[in-house]
Amino acid sequence: MIGILVLYYGSLYQFLLHCTYGQDQVLEIIPGNEEQIKSLVELEAEEHLQASVFQSRYSPTTHVQVPFVSIQAVKGFLESQGIVYSIMIEDVQVLLDKEYEEMLIREWNGNFNFEAYLILEEIFQEMNNLITDHPGLESKVNIGYAFENWSINVFKFSTGGDKPAIWLDAAIHAREWVTQATALWISNKIASDYGNDPSITLILDVMDIFLLPVTNPDGSVFSQTQVKLYWQKTQSKVPGSLCIGVDPSRNWDAGFGASSNPCSYSYHGPGANSEVEVKSVVDFIKSHGNFKAFITFHTGKFLKLHFMAQKAAQSLTSLHGTKYKVGPICSVISNGGSIDWSYDSGIKYSFAFELREAGQYDFLLPANQILPIAEETWLDHPY
Repeated sequence: MIGILVLYYGSLYQFLLHCTYGQDQVLEIIPGNEEQIKSLVELEAEEHLQASVFQSRYSPTTHVQVPFVSIQAVKGFLESQGIVYSIMIEDVQVLLDKEYEEMLIREWNGNFNFEAYLILEEIFQEMNNLITDHPGLESKVNIGYAFENWSINVFKFSTGGDKPAIWLDAAIHAREWVTQATALWISNKIASDYGNDPSITLILDVMDIFLLPVTNPDGSVFSQTQVKLYWQKTQSKVPGSLCIGVDPSRNWDAGFGASSNPCSYSYHGPGANSEVEVKSVVDFIKSHGNFKAFITFHTGKFLKLHFMAQKAAQSLTSLHGTKYKVGPICSVISNGGSIDWSYDSGIKYSFAFELREAGQYDFLLPANQILPIAEETWLDHPY
């Protein structure tokens, strides 16, 4: 019966159920000194081990996803360098299996399920469905194609006429699945609430809203199909390197200069706007010429990164009890991101929302958290 259900219903688990990830582990490390940090960089560069190293900018911890076949070699390397580690996730596959079971139950009612992670084709299909349901309000704009030729499709919400606009985007980092799920929920919320919610009705009567649910489609597909919990880059080829991809969030022409190591998860690329995913957004916004707000969604450690954040963070705590850290993006995370570029380009109201993730699960956030996160984000919307 379960096999029949999996074939019939559409969600990320349909694809992933045919893939197994053995007993991949996630290790947690708190480097004790600079030498140990350098050793972790060396570990990431050992391509045959296929270890995914994530060093947070706002936490002292480092997480390493290790394929089962490399576990002993990686642990041996860490021990040889005197690096203490603990096992954060014993078996990635166990978490995935649990998620599949829960998603099967939630999909049984036959309706579209916003509390599920979708593969890219399903996201595109739901975009088409929403447009069909709201033909006078919602349309789709193709602004380009990613390196592997996936379409970069944007929702446009408009009541007609030549209006100023608001930009929203999600999933520029491939691993941040919950942002694209949240963006899809918000798309439905905007379309459904027009004519019923006074604030949304007022906004759309005088402004357009453009929403890009998946900014990095190549990386999103790779992250989901390979279950690389820390993969955030694109899939472009890097000249002279066996490593692939660029961190698209560090590829903007604003404070350009993160990591120059092509094997680093935060590699900034050979030059600003080198990634077609970034350049497509830049070109579209410049050609439009009348955006008044720019909002990008990320997943992080409960962060709010804009100047109205303190009040917003208090409001969010009242909804689901989530406590957010507040601060400017340059000091809380990094510089050189999309909102640095948008602000430098004259878009005064530039915001980064760092949606929460689930502690012990890291970026493999349980799908039952999608709706609470989407509700928090909607409560916090600045427009």
